[in-house]
Amino acid sequence: MGIGERLGSWPLLRQLRGDPLGLGAAVLSERSLALRPRTAEADRVVRSVCPYCAVGCGQRVYVKDEHVIQIEGDPDSPISRGRLCPKGAASRSLVTSPLRQTTVKYRRPHGTRWEELELEQAMDMIADRVLDTRQRTWEEHDEEGRRTRRTLGFASLGGATLDNEENYLIKKLFTALGAIQIENQARI
Repeated sequence: MGIGERLGSWPLLRQLRGDPLGLGAAVLSERSLALRPRTAEADRVVRSVCPYCAVGCGQRVYVKDEHVIQIEGDPDSPISRGRLCPKGAASRSLVTSPLRQTTVKYRRPHGTRWEELELEQAMDMIADRVLDTRQRTWEEHDEEGRRTRRTLGFASLGGATLDNEENYLIKKLFTALGAIQIENQARI
């Protein structure tokens, strides 16, 4: 005799027979009894911080065979006490999504297709363009002769997946380059 026969075949009947809130036997089935949490298979648990904003919610990252299998809120975190927002709860897809780009893609001006570049080549291209733009748009003085030592040729907008410390370093870099339009989303 299966559990469905022992408890009655319809969940509603099981609920009416003695589990009015549906918190006990009324919700049990062969399938639900066989369920195991995804975290039970983990080889290890790594504590981390959610990358989406500046709140710094604690996460427990469950790893099996060196692959992330689940990410949950860390109940020991004094900041989030085990809770995650919808973005934080879905952060596993940041590292496991088959759509995640893991190589540098580049589309040439007026191009119609993306091509892959080596990271070193892409970094050199970015550095060359930043330095060229800075040189062409540098303003030592404004139109009234006041010293400005700035460029309006480029700006920086840090993303919400960067934490405050990373955005602090980006701010220092772009300030040293003379940029004045520097913003980030880390505090959202």
